Amino acid sequence: MTSEASEALDLARSLISIESTTGNEAAVSDFLHRYLLGRGWQVETIAVAENRWNLFARKGTPRIAFSTHMDTVPPVLPSGEDEDFLYGRGACDAKGILAAQIIAAEQLSREEAASLCLLFVVGEERNSAGAIAANRWVKSQPFAAGLRYLINGEPTENRLALGTKGSLRCTIEAAGRSAHSAYPELGENAIEKLLDALQLIRRLPLRSHPELGKETVNIGTISGGTRPNIIPDHAEAEVMFRLVCNPEALKEQIAQNTGSLAQVRFDFEVPVVLLKRLADFDSAPMAYTTDIPFLTNFGEPLLLGPGSIQDAHSVHEKISKKELLRGVELYAKLVRILLMR
Repeated sequence: MTSEASEALDLARSLISIESTTGNEAAVSDFLHRYLLGRGWQVETIAVAENRWNLFARKGTPRIAFSTHMDTVPPVLPSGEDEDFLYGRGACDAKGILAAQIIAAEQLSREEAASLCLLFVVGEERNSAGAIAANRWVKSQPFAAGLRYLINGEPTENRLALGTKGSLRCTIEAAGRSAHSAYPELGENAIEKLLDALQLIRRLPLRSHPELGKETVNIGTISGGTRPNIIPDHAEAEVMFRLVCNPEALKEQIAQNTGSLAQVRFDFEVPVVLLKRLADFDSAPMAYTTDIPFLTNFGEPLLLGPGSIQDAHSVHEKISKKELLRGVELYAKLVRILLMR
């Protein structure tokens, strides 16, 4: 194994072992800050919220940005490894990717010292707060006009993404009237109203796209009531749609179908993204969303990364060591191709 390969795996191990669920990214930010300063990168922090910041690192005047996120979903999982895989929360989403990007950038910086920068953000797993702050920040930087390409990292199984679905997250809230459960006619059951509204949402005709596939809907959380002997006066659910086209017509359908039963609040949406093909790269569409729509000031986007999304957010999250090292090679290859354009 080469020294670069060993360094990539060591860095991934270190990152996976640091807890960084969304909102608690400070420890991994500090680690990366020290790591990059020790390797000669000019490092800046971009404030996002109290005790939360992005990291931006560069050497010279960059033309291409590597970017991924530092935060993970809960719960924290113990890290570990065997001969073939690294395990733990963030192994593939996205700390293995983060390590691959850094090692590729280190390799490339010896060849194109003035062409690369690194952007590692907080908050991707919830609301892209880090990406939004970074996009606002970079507009005022003197080098921003020279940025031509953004290589975003998410688990694509080392395939260049043809596009990503969008998302629409909404809260469905039903109101009722509390009463003794022995006399239900005196109350109005908010949970029953919510369930009826959710059933209508599940029956909505969803759309499809020739490359991105079908839209999907997930009822992710549901809550309401206080005791089984009290008619509940409030209930709510969080619902997420994975989109393949503009959501405005869907939003109208949601509001119309639930209007007599519940109130709808549209909390956050991410647009659909279509990306380019490149020769010599395996390609595939991705069903998830990324920070790409919120990083428009960093150049034309591409999406690539080792690891499988099917392992992300699971209790068995892992990344293949071989695939991680192949990711380093592909990141370097992609940058070399882009620099020739």
